[in-house]
Amino acid sequence: MNIDELLSRTGEWLRGTGPNASIVMSSRIRLARNLDAAVFPNKAAKKDLEAVYASVERAIGRVNLLKGSSLFRMGDLDQVDRQMLVERHLMSHEHASNPEGKGLLVSPEEVVSIMINEEDHLRIQVLRSGLNLSEAWKSINAIDDALSKELNYSFLPSWGYLTACPTNTGTAMRGSVMMHLPALVMTKQINKVLAAISKLSFASRGFYGEGTQASGNFYQISNQVALGHSEEDIIQNINGLIRQVIEQEEQARQALLVQNRPMLEDKICRSWGLLKTAHIISSQEAIELFSMVRLGVDMGILKGVAPNAINELFITIQPAHLQKIEGKKLNAFERDTKRATVIRQKLGGSNV
Repeated sequence: MNIDELLSRTGEWLRGTGPNASIVMSSRIRLARNLDAAVFPNKAAKKDLEAVYASVERAIGRVNLLKGSSLFRMGDLDQVDRQMLVERHLMSHEHASNPEGKGLLVSPEEVVSIMINEEDHLRIQVLRSGLNLSEAWKSINAIDDALSKELNYSFLPSWGYLTACPTNTGTAMRGSVMMHLPALVMTKQINKVLAAISKLSFASRGFYGEGTQASGNFYQISNQVALGHSEEDIIQNINGLIRQVIEQEEQARQALLVQNRPMLEDKICRSWGLLKTAHIISSQEAIELFSMVRLGVDMGILKGVAPNAINELFITIQPAHLQKIEGKKLNAFERDTKRATVIRQKLGGSNV
């Protein structure tokens, strides 16, 4: 698989399936792992990074669970290609910014990705559609066990897995759930919910994780504590919190239907109309409009629109994807016009 082939694929996490998929877009488990006696990437010389890369590449080749996956060297990709991988939630902005000695493994359905030499030597990720942390954990645990037979991890019984950032020490696991919470935003309850989440030692971030602001009413909620808790306990705690947030969002949606249905329907249908007719549209405006359309689809207000088509457009309209589709670099205005064209073509045959 090459980078261009990703454009014709839809990642499993975008398919709009899985438990509570109308509110939970995706679930992710990420593990940080480091090789024993190897320098952390942020302090490593080029030869050290290359040595780690070679060790990991050999190990990956011996793990049957990773057969059929593609391994990309960041240094072989241009800036647009690397940004496209970020937009697809396969790697971080930090991994794209300095490509020297770095790599990325991607499985065929984009369920599994492994960053090599990001903040840690390995950042293993499994991404699934809907509220599916338990299934994601089963998958990533099996991959981690297989890799641990090929690589000597940095581990102490008293501390757990040793990581570049002390906050990851212990299980070195982060579980996160991407939630679409437009009703809580519209009913002005979102700040109260996010404050409660923070008090419980969970973090809330934007669509692209750490360092990003919420857009399109999407919030990524994850655990902050990895030390002193088992992986199963962390998953159970996240699931418990997420179910409460789901219940609050469902109640807010019903309140909007009962108390202000005409306003809700008008906002959803106006968003749908703008997306189908606009000839110039920014990324931020498109995401906000798609958020309302997705709400309309999930609540049965918009008929004949496939949820996965809307989910996929959240990614397709991003800057690097548009430039890959066009086959050349585009300035901001050209991206805004291309984005509108892509959206009209994708939505033109749907009916309200």
